This record gives sequence, structure tokens and C-alpha cells, in this order.
Amino acid sequence: MSTATATVNDIHHDGDKAGRDRVQADGRIPLRGHLRHTGALVRRNLLWIRQDPESMADALLMPVIFTLLFVFVFGGSIGQALGGGQDGYVQYVIPGMIAMMSMTLSQGVGTGFCQDFNSGVMDRFRSLPIGRGSVLFAKISVELIRMLFATTVLMIVAVLVGFDINHWPGLFAAVGLATLFASSIMWVFLTLGVMMKSAQSVQAMGFLVLFPLQFGSSIFAPTQSMPGWLQAFTDYNPLSTLADAARGLMVGGPVAHDLWVTIGWSAAITAVMAPVAIHKFRTKS
Repeated sequence: MSTATATVNDIHHDGDKAGRDRVQADGRIPLRGHLRHTGALVRRNLLWIRQDPESMADALLMPVIFTLLFVFVFGGSIGQALGGGQDGYVQYVIPGMIAMMSMTLSQGVGTGFCQDFNSGVMDRFRSLPIGRGSVLFAKISVELIRMLFATTVLMIVAVLVGFDINHWPGLFAAVGLATLFASSIMWVFLTLGVMMKSAQSVQAMGFLVLFPLQFGSSIFAPTQSMPGWLQAFTDYNPLSTLADAARGLMVGGPVAHDLWVTIGWSAAITAVMAPVAIHKFRTKS
């Protein structure tokens, strides 16, 4: 029996148990049932990654390539403008790249979700007596694990190119903030994964969203030299506030304003997009 089939059967067994609970709980699956289903689905997705380790290639290679590219191609010129040369640019860009990872890897949850629909896996899940939100929460949980893996790789490469970790609590706080923001953005890509007909369409739409947000921010360079209209955009860009908050936590500087704005963006995006994603998933024909 294949791993995927075995896991689906486990979920089906849990679903039968939850079905008995549902009758006792006035038509609702209890929290314990949701947690059990989510855990089984997380296990299914992790086993799938184990069977297909190539799916981790982007999480492994992206932080390496982007770090080396920006540090050694742009670090000299932008670092001189910052007044610290290439070494100064390393201290500037690495916290910003933690913000970038949170956004870039988030689109993987949408493409994977769409592929599961096209392969028929989601039809099987939706036929089982399991919580619909459990499927989505499991997808987000696994993608967050991938993001944390990519962030670990990023920090290893960052140290090798000269980044100084002088404040470990600040580093963990920055990663936690990026994880919170990534979890909110994943609801957007889950919605796209349900609505789009192919994974390629989800990826194309994702790039249309990602590029303006990433490069129209303070991730890679300060915004003071940008045109006024672009600075106005960066002021409201959540990636700018996330990058600046991470920079303040890891390197030093103002934190409070950017921290609370980023948390506000995360809460607002989740509050709006999570119900939409769950509704689209339940009603998709």
C-alpha cells in the first residue's frame, strides 16, 4: 500500500470517529477532531516530501543563490551608498531577505494546492467526514516548515558571507514575525490555488504580485532615493515594514512602529482571506 493511500485511510478512520463526535456535538466536528485531521494531513504532506525530495530544491537553493547574487553583485555599489561597503550591505540585506523568503516561498502552497485538485486528491479529501479547514491548515503548516528550513539555510550562508549575529533573541523574533506574515499571505495563495485551473496559472499570478511588492520595498535598498510616488507605495508595502522590523530586531534600530504595522497587516490579511479560502474550498465544484 502506498504512503498516500495509507494516510488517506488513516484520515478516513479519524473521520469516522469524528463523525460520531459530530452527532454528539450538534452537527459540528469538535476541535480535537480538527487537530487530529490536521496532524494526519501534515504527516501525509511530509511523507510526500520525503518521497519527492526534489520538491525542497527551491527552499534549499533560493536562499543560497539570492544571498550570493545580491551580496557580491550589488553589495559593493549599494554598500558604498550606505557608507559601509559590502560588509555594511550584508548587515542591511540579510534581514530583508528573511522577509523576501516569507513571501516567495508562500506561493508554493497555492501551486501545490492546485496540483492536488487536478490530481483528484482533494476530491477524495472532500468526500471524507473531516474538517474542511484541516486540509488548508495542514498545507500552511507544511509550507511554514519549508520556509523555516529555507531561513536556516539563509542564515548559514549569511554567516559565511560575513553577517554578524549579535542578538539571538532578535533573530528569533524576526523569524517569528516573518512566519506570522507568511502564514497570512498563504491564505491568498490558497485562494488562488482553488480558483485557478492550473499550477502554472497560480505561479504566473504569484509572480505578478511578488515582483512589485519585493522590489518596491526596502528589502534590497533604502527607499530614500526612490521617486516620490514609489516611496508612497513602499510606505504602505507590508514587506517594507517586515524588512525594517527584522532589521531593527537583528541589527538594531527602531522596531515598534514597523513591528505593529506588520502584525496589523498579517491580522487583516488573515481575517479577510482565510474565510474566503475556506469558502472557495467548500464550494468548488
